[in-house]
Amino acid sequence: MASDSPTSAARSPFGPHAKFQQARLFRIYNHYRLVISALLAGLIFIEPFMAEAKFRWLDTYQVGALSYFAVNGFIALILLAGFHPRQRHITLSVLADILIIHGLLLASSGITSGLANLVIVSVAAGNILAPNRLGTFYAALATLCSLGISIWATLTLHASADDIVRAGSLGILYFAAAFVLQGISKRVIRSEALATSRAKSIAELEQINQQIIQRMRTGILVLDRFGQIRLANAAAEEMLFEEAATNPYGMRQARTLPAPLKDGLDIWLHDHHAKIEPFQANPTSPLLQANFTQLDQDRGDQILVFIEDMSKVTQQAQQMKLASLGRLTAGIAHEIRNPLGAISHAAQLMEESPHIDPGDQQMLDIIRRHSKRVNGIIENVLDLSRRRMANTELVDVQAWLTSFCNDFQQSQAGSIPANIELLIEDEVPGARFDKSQIEQVMVNLCDNGLRYSEQNTGEKRIQLLVGATPDGERARIDIRDFGAGIAPEYRNSVFEPFFTLDKNGTGLGLYLARELCEANQAHLSLVEDEQPGCRFRITFAHPGRMI
Repeated sequence: MASDSPTSAARSPFGPHAKFQQARLFRIYNHYRLVISALLAGLIFIEPFMAEAKFRWLDTYQVGALSYFAVNGFIALILLAGFHPRQRHITLSVLADILIIHGLLLASSGITSGLANLVIVSVAAGNILAPNRLGTFYAALATLCSLGISIWATLTLHASADDIVRAGSLGILYFAAAFVLQGISKRVIRSEALATSRAKSIAELEQINQQIIQRMRTGILVLDRFGQIRLANAAAEEMLFEEAATNPYGMRQARTLPAPLKDGLDIWLHDHHAKIEPFQANPTSPLLQANFTQLDQDRGDQILVFIEDMSKVTQQAQQMKLASLGRLTAGIAHEIRNPLGAISHAAQLMEESPHIDPGDQQMLDIIRRHSKRVNGIIENVLDLSRRRMANTELVDVQAWLTSFCNDFQQSQAGSIPANIELLIEDEVPGARFDKSQIEQVMVNLCDNGLRYSEQNTGEKRIQLLVGATPDGERARIDIRDFGAGIAPEYRNSVFEPFFTLDKNGTGLGLYLARELCEANQAHLSLVEDEQPGCRFRITFAHPGRMI
């Protein structure tokens, strides 16, 4: 039982994998013992062999051979039934082999019998299965048994003294086999331990690489030359595809490249130096840039694709531009506001004059309206340059939007009440964002929607639809109005700064809204559908992604 103790386990050279190999080798060794014992038992029933062989005690030899076969057969059966041998079982088996074979030697013709060669195999097997001092003990026991049989036969049976010399030679062979095989076995064990350790390190490194690749903001694809997707990380799935990556049964669906990316791949395959133009995978996705490279430089069978979100680069460039503009505006705001205030005040005083005619009154309205517009532009640019970092938190989108709708509807005072329809899908995932910043975006979009709906239908009405993206992992909010809509030629320009179709607008509202969304890793887009009016969509990032 000592071999099962924690101390002896700590001294054992076998790790979990080596112990499995030890059990496997013991099974092979037992097959060998079963075959040898079957041959020894079978030879008993062959008359020529029994007649030619010399036996000291024939009955004892026959009983020993049959018993040896029976024991090995029984061990083979329990191993076949699933028994897992431990070190003590292996030790007892090797010791039994050495003693039984020497017993057969003693009952037959002694150390000169060919059975003595089987002892070498048993000693060798014992040193392979236990490459430590126990293996040396096997060799010493076999040597003592061989010498004992030879000395006993010389003293009692007057056998030749050459048997003692032969027994000594066999003892040298036993120890030589023990030392050689111990060295080889220990080296193999160390090699297996090193291979196991390196395999574990490689598996851990691969797992780390997989986690890094999956959490990267850059989309990564591995394609073959025909555009078939072999691998895609989470960022690539999010940027390129609208449908879920798996079906309801958990089976991964085959992906096809979006047409713009497939065209870019064809161009790159013809000319590796060609520049691939930015593209949109679908109408609601951001502007993307693809870069291709061969994964295998020798064969070129697989192609590695890096997908970058160009909105980040564009955002940084525009932030730099507006930061400079904000600093410039901050520097001259005082100089602009003073004369602007004087102009507005003068216009107000002139409007109070009882002698002003209608033409002058119209001119004063123009002055007042445009003064207000210039002041709004200055305020928006200053707000943009002073924008703080997003303070994000995990938000229950359904509860937050319900509360927002109640507060926003109460703030709408006027002759025409605001009609806000809130439609919520089942199982809306959470999202991580700054509530104050996204509320500012929602107020901007809802104000615009109510205004344009009133202009077109006479009713202040919008719809808010909250649900999940097709993959079921990200939340989205749609803001639909019932206005006249946006002409197709202007759809790509609505988020550009200072672009407006409203003569009273500043052209910064939608731009600021998209900037605030991007600061919260959300994406604001204009959705094209067959319904009247405009439909703006806020798609939030995965709630597990930290900002």
